[in-house]
Amino acid sequence: MKLSQARIAIALAVVIATSSGCGVINRIRAKNELNEAARTYREGHFVEAEQHARRALELDPNNKTGPLFIARTVHAQYRTGVNTPENIAKARDAIEAYRQILELDPTNEEAYKAIAFLYEKIKEDEKLRDWIMARANDGRVEADKRAEAYIVLGSKDWNCSFQITDLPTNKITTITEGRATVSYKKPKEQKDFETAQMCVKRGLEEVENAIKFDPNSESAWSYKTNLLLEASKLAEMDGKTDQKAELDKQREEAQKRTTQLSEANKKKQAEEEAKKGASPPTS
Repeated sequence: MKLSQARIAIALAVVIATSSGCGVINRIRAKNELNEAARTYREGHFVEAEQHARRALELDPNNKTGPLFIARTVHAQYRTGVNTPENIAKARDAIEAYRQILELDPTNEEAYKAIAFLYEKIKEDEKLRDWIMARANDGRVEADKRAEAYIVLGSKDWNCSFQITDLPTNKITTITEGRATVSYKKPKEQKDFETAQMCVKRGLEEVENAIKFDPNSESAWSYKTNLLLEASKLAEMDGKTDQKAELDKQREEAQKRTTQLSEANKKKQAEEEAKKGASPPTS
């Protein structure tokens, strides 16, 4: 009985040693495949690079670099501006590959930004908005990055309104004593006016959230200034002079805060540059 147990123990030890050895060999092979993926990627052979990256992950499923290599190589096969079904499908494949990275590492910035980039390029605006909004609402994300997401959303809503209010048919330029002044009138289509109103309302909510997460964000205050200007234009179009006056006052205050932050950032940057210049040369 004892002899039998000893033999079993020896057999198990052999199996464990063999399995361990196979694991080491596969990890080495996986590393070699990733090296080949990197080489072929640099040479512009993206399909081949993807094949090497997938083979690496097959050999070593726990490899943390493999999924990123796969996503990058698939992304590289997408051609910006080419709207064929095959090319759009490749963008979606890349999005899915980046999503798999985020399942393992929810804070991976490269994957998050790549997905946003791809959604924008294939013009899936609603999915892009939902994607950015999910980042803005994610409590696991750092405050400054949540603020950044809200700023991006606010910038899109500002552009939504600006594309309407800045149409030549919606503004009148008057020149008096050599000085030009611009006034605004309602679009012919009421739905355009209502769209601009909706965008401004939502955009102001977004930049307020951005400021809540990052009170010293120059970009957030800048977009607040611009959105308040849009709100002022819309109030003028609607004949609401008192509301316009109040909005102009708020815009001036936001502009003042933007200028303060801009000057503070420039001063900080100058101080950092001075410190770099004063640093002794490294040997």
